[in-house]
This record gives sequence, C-alpha cells and structure tokens, in this order.
Amino acid sequence: MTNQTDDPARRSDAEWRRILTDEQYRILREAGTEPAGTSELLHVDEDGLFRCAGCGAELFHSEQKYTSGTGWPSFWDPIGDDAVETQRDAGLLGFRTEVLCARCGGHLGHVFDDGPEPTGKRYCINGDALAFDRD
Repeated sequence: MTNQTDDPARRSDAEWRRILTDEQYRILREAGTEPAGTSELLHVDEDGLFRCAGCGAELFHSEQKYTSGTGWPSFWDPIGDDAVETQRDAGLLGFRTEVLCARCGGHLGHVFDDGPEPTGKRYCINGDALAFDRD
C-alpha cells in the first residue's frame, strides 16, 4: 500500500500545510499570486532546472527562461509536454489560462500568448511555486 505522503496527488490538506511554507501553500494550494518583483528566482540566469516547490516535478529549464518585464519568472515553454497542465481560469481579471503542475495539481501561474519565439508563449510563474537546482 502506498503512503499518501509518497504520492503528491494524494496528499491531504494537513500534509500540504506541513511540508510547504505559508506562502507556498497560499500559491500552490489556494491559487494565490506573489507580489510582482519579489521572487528571488526572477533574476536567476544560471543554468539549471526549475522544479515544483510542492512535489519536486521538473517543470522548466533555465534555457527556456527569459526576462518578460512583468515581475514574475517567465518561460517560453515547459521542460516537456507532460510537465504542466492548463485550464481556463475565470477570475477577477477576466478569462486567463491557469498553469498547474501536472504531477501534484499545484497552481503555478498563468500562460499568455505574448511571449517570444519559438512558441509565442509567456508562462508567467510564481517564484514561490518553484525550486531551482543549479546544473
């Protein structure tokens, strides 16, 4: 039998609260947003891998990161087709496309169609939803 803690998709709310900081919990589990310009990962320009802060899943590589000027870490593509999922988000700012970790379902941010080539996408991601591993 699998321990729930070993499977991020099956973690209880109490488990998430225990393993995440208050800010990570607010963002990943309650679809919050960190204030613009506050993430330490915003200016990371080293080679490395960005992982989900909740479950450790590989999400983005630094080669896909760019400076968007929005105040949040931005990427033009996830690391693989199965790294993230998207869903329609009807919030206060109108309809947007929410980005979720495909492994644990944690809220990461939103994706927009105003990014650079080759995809034209801007994955605008909360830094507190990410962990960075230098290559």
